[in-house]
Amino acid sequence: MARTRWPPLPLPLLLHLLLFAAAAAKDPAAAATADPPPSPTPWPERFHAVLFTNLTNYSDASTGPPLRITDLYYDWPRRRNLNLVRHQLSADPLYDVEWNNGTSFYFDSRSCRVERFPVGVLPPWWLSGGGARYMGRRVTGGIDCHVWGKAGFIVYYEEATTGRPVRWNFIDVTGIQQFVMSFEPGVALEDDAQWQAPAYCFPDDDDDEQGTGNGLASSSSSGDEFGDVLRHQAATRLLKKLAGAAATS
Repeated sequence: MARTRWPPLPLPLLLHLLLFAAAAAKDPAAAATADPPPSPTPWPERFHAVLFTNLTNYSDASTGPPLRITDLYYDWPRRRNLNLVRHQLSADPLYDVEWNNGTSFYFDSRSCRVERFPVGVLPPWWLSGGGARYMGRRVTGGIDCHVWGKAGFIVYYEEATTGRPVRWNFIDVTGIQQFVMSFEPGVALEDDAQWQAPAYCFPDDDDDEQGTGNGLASSSSSGDEFGDVLRHQAATRLLKKLAGAAATS
């Protein structure tokens, strides 16, 4: 039996099909079978992460060393968040304890600063709840990632195969880059002493004018010692904006 030979497509029809395919490739709406962009993975309600931080523009971002390691303990059920920051070659860590009532304590072994924000801890859906713009896939540190941007000041990298956070950058004058070195879902810091701000974060009434006029609970601190804290607070304020946006999403 002879094989049927179909006539070639007329040239005008062939050109029409090629043009349609090209238009569909440029316009996702024209491609009915185009896959929708992925959605960010919500954070676990509890996790421990070790972060390596690099302040690429540390002259504007910090008076201290630009490199630091942070133990991040995120505890959404108890509405609290702890960043235990260790600067390069420094033996005195900085605690950043954040509560959902908008109060944040920044303290080391000698000094404390208290900040109050209109919103509290970032919810697990702060990125997945809406407003994030998918930026495609990129490789960072040899890890294949989905990438999103949000609110014009943060770029967030998530491992494509597991959904684990890998990295986030702040797009501002500080140039803060944070890299996730380890990520442990479900791990909580149960030692309440680690969450408790020291007594010098709560000055006596007689010291209120001196202790709170400049935001410091200890008047022995110099401006240089807290320059890094102030810059860290600037990044915190950006994240608080995200928290507010996520809460209204």
